[in-house]
Amino acid sequence: MKEEQVILVNKNDEQIGLMPKMEAHEKALLHRAFSVFIFNDKNELMLQQRALSKYHSPGLWTNTCCSHQRDGETNIQAGKRRLKEEMGFVVDLKESISFIYKAPFDNGLTEHEYDHVMLGVYNDAPNINKEEVADWKWMPIEDVKVDMELHPEVYTEWFKIIFSKFYEHINLQK
Repeated sequence: MKEEQVILVNKNDEQIGLMPKMEAHEKALLHRAFSVFIFNDKNELMLQQRALSKYHSPGLWTNTCCSHQRDGETNIQAGKRRLKEEMGFVVDLKESISFIYKAPFDNGLTEHEYDHVMLGVYNDAPNINKEEVADWKWMPIEDVKVDMELHPEVYTEWFKIIFSKFYEHINLQK
C-alpha cells in the first residue's frame, strides 16, 4: 500500500505541494490537518484514547478524531471520512477555527500542522476501530479542561493547544 500523502501548505493555508506523511513529519514541514470534536446533547465531549500502536502519542487521550486531508478533499469530507474510519459513525460537521502549531515528539518526528477544527453532535456509542483507537469516553467539557490542567501528560499536544487557546470556540454552551 502506498504511503499516505499530506498536503503541504504555506502560512495562508494555500497548497504548495504533496509529500509522504512520514517525510513531512521527519522534516517538520507545515501541512494541512484537521481535528474533529463530537459533543452530545449534555455538552459532553467524546474523547478517544489513541491506539498503543500509533507512531506518535500512543495511548494518549485526545479529541474525537483527527487526521490529514487528502488531495482534492474538503475539510468536511476529510472529517467525515476519518470519523467513519476511526469511530464508526458519520454526522454533519461544521468548521470552527483553524490554527498553526508545531510539536516535536520523542521519536524525532514533528507535527507542524495547519489544523482545521470541526464540530458535530452525536448521542450514541461509537463503533471504534481497534487499530486506531484503544478506548473512548464521554466527558463533560469542563471536566476535560480541569483534568487537562491536573494531568497534561495523558493528553496529546494538539488537544492541549486547542483547549488552552481556543476553548471558547469549541465549547458549544458558550
